[in-house]
Amino acid sequence: MIPDAAGVIAVASEHGTPAYVHDLDEMARRIGALRRALPDRVDLAYAVKANPAIAVIGVAAAEGLGADVMSVGELDAAVRAGIEPASIVYTGPGKRDAELAESVERGIGAITLESLGELERLRGICREARRRQAVLVRAAGEPRPDNVIGTGHGRFGMRESDLLAAARAVAAAPELDLIGVHRFDATNVLDHRKLLATWNRSIEIAARVARASATPLRLVDLGGGLGIPYEDGEAPLDLRGLGAGLEALVATLDADTMLAGARLLLEPGRHLVGPCGAYVVRVIDVKVADEGTVVTVDGGVHHLLRPALVGGQHRIVSLAPDAVARRTAQAIVGGPLCTSLDVLGQVTLPEPRVGDLLAVTDAGAYGYTESMPLFGSHPSPLEIVLQGGEARVIRDRINPAVFIDQQAGSPGGLSYRSWENR
Repeated sequence: MIPDAAGVIAVASEHGTPAYVHDLDEMARRIGALRRALPDRVDLAYAVKANPAIAVIGVAAAEGLGADVMSVGELDAAVRAGIEPASIVYTGPGKRDAELAESVERGIGAITLESLGELERLRGICREARRRQAVLVRAAGEPRPDNVIGTGHGRFGMRESDLLAAARAVAAAPELDLIGVHRFDATNVLDHRKLLATWNRSIEIAARVARASATPLRLVDLGGGLGIPYEDGEAPLDLRGLGAGLEALVATLDADTMLAGARLLLEPGRHLVGPCGAYVVRVIDVKVADEGTVVTVDGGVHHLLRPALVGGQHRIVSLAPDAVARRTAQAIVGGPLCTSLDVLGQVTLPEPRVGDLLAVTDAGAYGYTESMPLFGSHPSPLEIVLQGGEARVIRDRINPAVFIDQQAGSPGGLSYRSWENR
């Protein structure tokens, strides 16, 4: 979808392209729709990695969500956006000692333990700080053909023998408070039944953890994975079916004395913000090649890496005012980089012309900050939000000179400052 198409056209015309445009009002509507579908025992923590712009996180904060972070940088952004540290869960592998120490000092809601080694490091940090920290032990996902997390799934969480050992160790550690289990087993799932199946498995694992540690659990973190359609013909996630299934999972919790009263936590990111954003580019050249019509635009995979990274196709929409009156053409839309990877999509478009604005839709998640902006030494895109009928720039373009001039101390070092005046 295109968030507020008229607003997108207006800001692109005023501020230029390439640009990310996020409709924050639409994000608030999506949060409301999801919350209305869920049982009261299900909490939401916005997955900051999906889009860490403070203005975006601020919508989650205003709607009463917590946050799921994977670095101190994301933790800082969440707090600056208005989310209380006690509502933040720190997940992800590779937490450095300094990051763990700062998280403990800030009093965040929970830290997810990825390994027995991380457990011992956190114990030492808490002992030194004379603080007690709530933790979740993370169970590894299961390798299977439809698990699109990929072959690196084993990097996350612990196999069951280590998981149970970790739970016993945490239960015996005065510095740590075992509050629950975290497990994340899928990504961008559109079939609610698949999500419910993996979440049911997570509750089964949580029950074994509770018994192995002799500790009643207060939280089962089900992770994210709530998907959005990227291509025509894909059906959106059935929120009503999802909510009904979660009601059944809550009943399962209450049937187990070690889990009764525990809350469930979902960590949606893409589902909330993905459809609210568009990456807007302008056509700078059109030609015919053996493969068909080639449309070159002023932005590419250095700003929106997902098409090249996962082979995923986004919809691309023409914003030309007379688009509906034009004949359609098969087009390969690519950017200005000298690499064959720089293809945003192969799509059917109203006959493209130089100067047209195109919008790559559903780009609100895993866009700007998942990109590789230094490749090619082009300026970074603008980032703009629409809210309450107004537009504002939240991140200006970064001139490549900012990065290249860091080399200028060496003899003959290049300076691109003159580029700004061209």
